[in-house]
Amino acid sequence: MTATPVQRVLVLVSSGPSTPARCAAPFYTATLLACMEAEVTLFLSGEAGQLAITEVAENLRAVAGGEPIRHFIQQAKQAGVRILLCRAPGVTLEPERLIPELDEIASGGELAQMILEYDRVVSL
Repeated sequence: MTATPVQRVLVLVSSGPSTPARCAAPFYTATLLACMEAEVTLFLSGEAGQLAITEVAENLRAVAGGEPIRHFIQQAKQAGVRILLCRAPGVTLEPERLIPELDEIASGGELAQMILEYDRVVSL
């Protein structure tokens, strides 16, 4: 019997605090895909990079009275999703302010390579 190859999915996240209603969906979708046995990587780029800052992730909500975005980030991590943050030129990152769920800080070149290598690329 031939084993079904694992689907590799890259979720490119660009929404951030200026569009809170769009911030939970990438993490929720990534969690669902991971639960369906896909290998999922979330790449936080542009404004979405702010979601990797602890105080933003803990205080931003997609809907008033809803769970903070950090809740969705934690669910994704528990499902096995890999979370990367784009290294923005000229931006100084303070590691102590970043969420512990973050796996790595990556470059735009690494993103380009993943786009070419992954089976599916979704932008949310």
